[in-house]
Amino acid sequence: MKKKLGLLYGGKSAEHDVSLSTAKAVIQALHFDKYDVFPIFITREGEWRRGEQLSVPVESIEELQFGKDVKVSKPNDISSFLLEENEKPFDVIFPLLHGTNGEDGTVQGLLEALNLPYVGNGVLASAAGMDKVVMKQLFEIAGLNQVPYVYFIRSEWKKNQDALIAKMEENLTWPMFVKPANLGSSVGISKATNHEELIKAVELALKYDRKIVVETGIIAREVEMGVLGNDEPKVSVPGEIKPVTDFYDYDSKYNDDKTDLLIPAPVTEKVIEKMSDMAIRAFKILDCSGLVRSDFFVTAEDEVYINEVNTMPGFTPVSMYPILWQNTGLAYGDLIEELITLAIERHAEKQQLQYQ
Repeated sequence: MKKKLGLLYGGKSAEHDVSLSTAKAVIQALHFDKYDVFPIFITREGEWRRGEQLSVPVESIEELQFGKDVKVSKPNDISSFLLEENEKPFDVIFPLLHGTNGEDGTVQGLLEALNLPYVGNGVLASAAGMDKVVMKQLFEIAGLNQVPYVYFIRSEWKKNQDALIAKMEENLTWPMFVKPANLGSSVGISKATNHEELIKAVELALKYDRKIVVETGIIAREVEMGVLGNDEPKVSVPGEIKPVTDFYDYDSKYNDDKTDLLIPAPVTEKVIEKMSDMAIRAFKILDCSGLVRSDFFVTAEDEVYINEVNTMPGFTPVSMYPILWQNTGLAYGDLIEELITLAIERHAEKQQLQYQ
């Protein structure tokens, strides 16, 4: 019997368009003989809209965006929208949401409250993985090697800008990378090489988040590794990113076909061992499940620093995570199958818990 699969995408997020691209790619790779596929689109304004069951893959992103002539739900009525009384319940939800309200634990909390199986990381891992500061603090507890960083919130910047700049100049070295703490896909990230650029970079990042993290920039290669599993995760081959820009920014990830991906990355076995160990430790300390992409810096001396993890990496045709697994021997469609299986297994395990 086919499983009823809900694909959740779009969202009230700066990464809305990335989510649409991911949804299109996943739909085109699904095995329609195994699933009854229902697209669930969240508009930029936060309205939930459910399209008719898909019988064939969509050919364009425009097909994924539904008007008000379909089933619509306001945010305060989402439960009845997902748990229609006279319908077969969803066997699994696949959240293809990126950024705020998507991979930060909020939608995961909703699905937990509705007791619906869903692909990917749970509430804690999603929230901790989304907040770069919390993530870095947990990495410190795990003893993972990281570049020096400083963080602060908007109100501190407004009151003590000079003191914060002095702290950054004392604890970090140029260039510095300024990032919103709770955003992905390199949105709002800037490279600063002097005092004036640092102020501009912070002001830009504050447009996207109230918490900012500033890191020392180092001369290193950017290497990534995919992690897949629940309690016994496994890692993919490593892949190196060689962008034509100063760093791997939004356009390099999604719009620029000149970025080179070297898979497997030309690194030593010793570096692969270090990254594999760090990726698994990061996965476990965040209590991850399903999938994670771990990002590293590798210096010329083979020093390895963990940069961050992404708990809902992109699935676009040019995204690193599925390409890494393809080069590890797991095709795109089979990767999706594995993720759905992991989601159902994790949900079944949770049903064994006692609450009285």
